[in-house]
Amino acid sequence: MKVNNETKVGALTAIAITLFILGFNFLRGKSTFKTGNYLMAVYQNTKGIVVSNPVFINGFQVGTVSEIENADADLKNIIVTIKLNDDFNIPKNSIASIKTTPLGNVSIDIALGSQSTFLHSGDTLQTANTPGLMDNIAGKIDPIAAQLTATLVALEKTLNNVNSTLDVATKANLQQSMSNINQATASLAASTKALQTMLNEQNGSITQSMKYINSFTKNLADNNSKVNNMMGNIEKTTDRLAKTDIDGTVASLKQSVEQLNSLLEKANNPKGTVGMLLNDKTMYANINSTLKSVNTLTDDLRLHPKRYIHFSVFGKKDKSAPLMQPMITDSAKLK
Repeated sequence: MKVNNETKVGALTAIAITLFILGFNFLRGKSTFKTGNYLMAVYQNTKGIVVSNPVFINGFQVGTVSEIENADADLKNIIVTIKLNDDFNIPKNSIASIKTTPLGNVSIDIALGSQSTFLHSGDTLQTANTPGLMDNIAGKIDPIAAQLTATLVALEKTLNNVNSTLDVATKANLQQSMSNINQATASLAASTKALQTMLNEQNGSITQSMKYINSFTKNLADNNSKVNNMMGNIEKTTDRLAKTDIDGTVASLKQSVEQLNSLLEKANNPKGTVGMLLNDKTMYANINSTLKSVNTLTDDLRLHPKRYIHFSVFGKKDKSAPLMQPMITDSAKLK
């Protein structure tokens, strides 16, 4: 019997389509004829796992995800089919959990059980829901955030007490003190400039120092390999630091917040030292009197410097009477 060309073309087309479907399913990790060893796992949340994701036991890849389908119309349970690469002895009480990484990689990790009986192809694995890294951190940060909120409330109360303590007169005295400090800072800057001028004249010492620096940089370039080894050691150290215990760090932060709360409670207690400083008017009067005396001393030092620093070559000591109260400033007039 002679076969016409149309029949040959149709048969070749059907064969090509079949081979295409089989190859596409093979690349996806899905076997059309369901051959090999298969295990089932039921999850309530697959965490974005897809077909062909790897399956590990003790860090060794033993298979891939072959199929994902819903167990019911409500999507409360999702069945994940695992295709094993070989016939492995997996105890029946082994637990399969989904692992995620910060980079978004998803895989299934099987923790081997202790039973002497093993799973067969088509059996269902026990599953467990393991929280991710961000879930662990969020669960430990929430109670600390609540304590931090309470700390901020106590801190706001303390700052309100401080603002009520500083009246207009005290602020004026503080402004006067800051003005005197600015003048002293200007004098210090002038002295520093003069000292810098003296150092610039020491050209020999500076040149020698630059030679030492050039020699140091040359030695650094000659020991480039040692520097690379040192950077490698630093990288290993940072890797170890990245694996430090998060629980210990969070516990230390929680303890620090509790200590800060205790300190603020003592500050708000009117019977304590800080509480008496914020609420006792006698202490306020003493501080105000001390600030006034400091202003008087700085004004007298500025107006009569020769009374405190005497140069016998060009002048004589100032014998005028010292000031008994601070000079009248614009801020004092506003008072």
